[in-house]
Order: sequence, then structure tokens, then C-alpha cells
Amino acid sequence: MIHERIWAYGLPTLVAVATLGFWEWIVYALDIKPFVLPAPSAIVSAAIGDWNALMSAAWVTIRVTIMAFVWALVFGIAFAILFAQSRTIESALFPYAVTLQVTPVVAIAPLILIWVGPDNAERAVLILATTVAFFPILANATLGLRSADRQLHELFDLYGANRWQRLIRLQFPAALPNILTGMKISGGLALIGAVVAEFAAGSGTSTGLAWVILQAGFNLKIAKAFAALALLSAIGIAIYASLSLLERQALKHWHESARPDE
Repeated sequence: MIHERIWAYGLPTLVAVATLGFWEWIVYALDIKPFVLPAPSAIVSAAIGDWNALMSAAWVTIRVTIMAFVWALVFGIAFAILFAQSRTIESALFPYAVTLQVTPVVAIAPLILIWVGPDNAERAVLILATTVAFFPILANATLGLRSADRQLHELFDLYGANRWQRLIRLQFPAALPNILTGMKISGGLALIGAVVAEFAAGSGTSTGLAWVILQAGFNLKIAKAFAALALLSAIGIAIYASLSLLERQALKHWHESARPDE
């Protein structure tokens, strides 16, 4: 078990070190200009030099991402409950949920920005990120709520359970693995939605990491842009790792997917 963990963490680390070493070498060997491709050492220097600004922008992005994820979770589960209770409601509303999912953020971002006002760019980014993160939770939660064992439904009928009891004691436990899977997908999409929406909004009143990348690109400070991009990647990894840990802790005592391999 220990050997497997060392291998699981050590191998990606070795690949990362080798990649960064090759990157550093190739930049100096081919004399690539910093405004085309900065070396990893230059990116680290830029991150240290602009650390306060990067952290301030990162906090804006993290805050918007978390808020978008929470709103997507609330709306996604609420509508999933409605859909699971009524096929008529699902038939009436689900096509519109699909429409929201397939509509590009960059296409509706200017409209949202106009509606909320250019001075409220962060609110527009929040709306757009929530829209992007909403569908995976809705789809997975609806599937999960409908996936409870039919024989257990019959048992609940036998004991005269009402809809609320059936929902809380049968459907929600059965749907939990699906909901957690939807949350893992939605967490990453909330971050992607926040970044893409900020690019699309194009307003300096939204001061997240996407705006830092835009400004750095305009000023040819490419090392700073790479530092902001690395921070975005770290935030995404942290979100996924946190939700994966939540999934394991919630399911480890009863669900096959979270049990350790024997």
C-alpha cells in the first residue's frame, strides 16, 4: 500500500520535474524571447515579484467560483427534486436547462453585462459561472433520485411512506454518489466559467486572475501571465481534490466506489 502511494505521487512529480527542466533548457538553448515563452525560473520570479497582486486577484476568482458552485448546487438539486417528482415538470423545463448548457458563455456574456451594468462585472461573471456549473449537478442529481431500487420503493409503499419520507430516506441516499460526481464536475466548470466569463466580459471592474492574464498579455508581461495561469491550475486542482475527499468521506462506509482495493 505504501509502495503504491509512493508510486502514485512520485511518478507525476518526476514527470513534472523533467518537463520543467526540459522547458528551462530549451528556452535558453534556443534563445527564445521572454515575451514568446518565458522560462520556469522567470515565471517563478514574476510570481514572487507580483505576489500580492496575484493573491488579491486569486481571491476574487476563488470567491466567485465558490459562490457560483454553491448557487449551482442549490438550484441544481432543487430542480432535480422537481424533475424527480413530476415527469410533466421535467418535460416542460429540462429542454431549457439543456439550452443553457449548450449556449456558449462568450455569446451571452455581453448581454448579461449590459443587463447588470458595466459597474457590476463581478455579478455578471457570477451569473455566467453559475450557468456553466448548473447542468452537471442537475443531470446527475435527477438520475440519482430516479435510480433508487424499485423493490425499496415498494417497501416504502407497504409502510405508507409519504413523498417527503421517501425523498429523504430513500431517494437522497441512493442519489448521493451521483450528486457527488456532479459536484466534482461542477466545481471545475465553475472555475472555468468564472475565467471565461471574465475574459468575455472584458471589464476592468472584474479583477480576477483572468483580468491579470489579459493585462499581462497587453503589456507583454508573459511571465506574469504564466504565473496567473499556474495559480488557476492550482486552484482547479485544489477544488477537485477537496471534492474528491468529500466524496470518499461520504461514501467510504457503504458504497463500493469508495472502498479501498483489497
